[in-house]
Amino acid sequence: MKKFKVGIIGATGMVGQRFITLTNTHPWFELTVLAASARSAGMPYGKAIEGRWKLDVPMPQEAQNMIVLDAEADREKIAAQVDFVFSAVDMKKNEIRALEEAYAKLECPVVSNNSAHRWTPDVPMVIPEINPEHIEVIPFQRQRLGTKRGFIAVKSNCSIQSYAPALSPLREKYGLTKVLACTYQAISGAGKTFETWPEMVDNLFPYISGEEEKSEQEPLKVWGHIENGVIVNAEVPSITAQCLRVPVSNGHTAAVFVSFEKTPSMEEIKEIWANFKGLPQELDLPSAPKQMFHYFEEPDRPQARLDRDLEGGMAISIGRLRPDTQYDYKFVCLSHNTLRGAAGGAVELAELLCAMGYMD
Repeated sequence: MKKFKVGIIGATGMVGQRFITLTNTHPWFELTVLAASARSAGMPYGKAIEGRWKLDVPMPQEAQNMIVLDAEADREKIAAQVDFVFSAVDMKKNEIRALEEAYAKLECPVVSNNSAHRWTPDVPMVIPEINPEHIEVIPFQRQRLGTKRGFIAVKSNCSIQSYAPALSPLREKYGLTKVLACTYQAISGAGKTFETWPEMVDNLFPYISGEEEKSEQEPLKVWGHIENGVIVNAEVPSITAQCLRVPVSNGHTAAVFVSFEKTPSMEEIKEIWANFKGLPQELDLPSAPKQMFHYFEEPDRPQARLDRDLEGGMAISIGRLRPDTQYDYKFVCLSHNTLRGAAGGAVELAELLCAMGYMD
């Protein structure tokens, strides 16, 4: 695989920082451009981010001296230097949509962590192991945008990454009728640490703006199909969700309740999880976990501190599968929200797009 030159727009935020650590030593990607808002532009990245590095791993030395460009004003300059960009900008949604389309129209593909384009009908929202076929909508998007090479692809919300993938192979074989998901979401999902958000210590917030709507609707797009050049959402299952912010640094946990059209046994469910392989595993993508789902028989697992970093934070941990009195089954699952759920998932999506020839 050739090396692809990549840029990160929105490089100073927590997800942007994750993109830097993941692309800095990536076997396929060469970190070429860092961009952020006008207030950071013109400064070395180390100075622009001084006192605001939020990760528990060091800032890569190579990034510290890179001069930050203006993600908006310098977009033509950026697009000319890279093969594609990762987007993690912090702007209003209409501004993000406009900026990402501007890059695409400069023939610079955009792989976005943002939610702004998740409901654009011809923009694929991809969990690479689950719905890689949705990238086939890109030619229709290019036709709309008037581009030959440029396009936008997005990853889904971080909170659905823990439970929607675990449900997907069960849905294909047994059909899902209804799902209840209660998510317990880490503070890094809000771009925070305990140092910057002391109100979260020994506390729980029962509301995360917009999160429940995303959790109830986004899986239906992931499970949808392409028809007449757009992605049509799945009509079932019905999903209801409740999302809470909890005092955990990293790792979103979900308590999931599910009913099926044809009810499998617990052994059949565990066997499906154990044997699951998606296209990223078949292609041996650099970021793809060797084992997507890790099931724990211990009654006190998965735990965020113990299990969120499995397979570089790209695996999904599951436990406590058992029958339920109102639904067929219930279980608990966990994913690393800034790796599988955010920057890592976008990097894996970019790898898939490269492997399938969309970045050529």
